[in-house]
Parts: sequence; C-alpha cells; structure tokens
Amino acid sequence: MDRWEREGLRSANFGMRNQVEQILDALAEQRERRAGVQRQLDAARSTATSADGLVEVTVDSAGVLIDVRFTADAQRSTPAQLGRSVTEAGREAARRVREQTRQILAPVAAAADAMPDLSDLVSGAPSLRERREVESGDG
Repeated sequence: MDRWEREGLRSANFGMRNQVEQILDALAEQRERRAGVQRQLDAARSTATSADGLVEVTVDSAGVLIDVRFTADAQRSTPAQLGRSVTEAGREAARRVREQTRQILAPVAAAADAMPDLSDLVSGAPSLRERREVESGDG
C-alpha cells in the first residue's frame, strides 16, 4: 500500500469518525431532551365540550377519558342524547390531544431526521430512516 492509499484511507476514516461523532452527539442531546418530552406528554390534557353544551370531557395524552362533567341541562336530556354528546366531546378532545402530542414530538422527529442514516455511513447497510418511515406509515 503506497502513501497515497494510506492517506486516502486515513481521510475516509476521519470522515467516518466525524459522522459517528455527530450521531453520538445528537443521541446524547436527544437523551437529555427525552425526560422533558416525557414530562410534557404525561401532562398533556385536552378538554372539549359537546356542541349542545351538555357535556365537557377531558382526555389524557393517550386520548383516554379522565373526566366527564354534565351541565344542569343534561338532566333534562335523554340517555341516548347524553351518549352522543359524550362521544362527540370525547372525539374532539382526543383529536386536540393528538395535535398537542404531534407538536410536543415534532422537535424530536426533526432532530432524528437531521442525523445521518446508517446507510450513509456504511455502504450496503440498511436504511434505518426508511424502516422508521415504513413503520410509521410515512413511506
């Protein structure tokens, strides 16, 4: 192996080390953010009121009903109408909390997208980004 080949290998090795260091730095940064993001997700709540104003519901970050409140007018309603009102308000609250969750997770997803993919570093390696997109339904 001549001097030029050795220099070429050193240069390629240096470039790969830089990319690996970037990935490790990004992972460390994400790890630090993860606890804060988890706290935000745990605290995420959404409340919605039915169109008829009879019911107000609150859901947690998973869209699970955690509180239901009926107005005084609800007593004059039918069980069927109350059921529809709870369902309507619950769906709206769940839609809102899904949007909240997307906003909380957006910076994490953006940071992951900015990292080099495994296939960028190692020729012939599988793309972890493509796999994530397929699993999430984006690809």
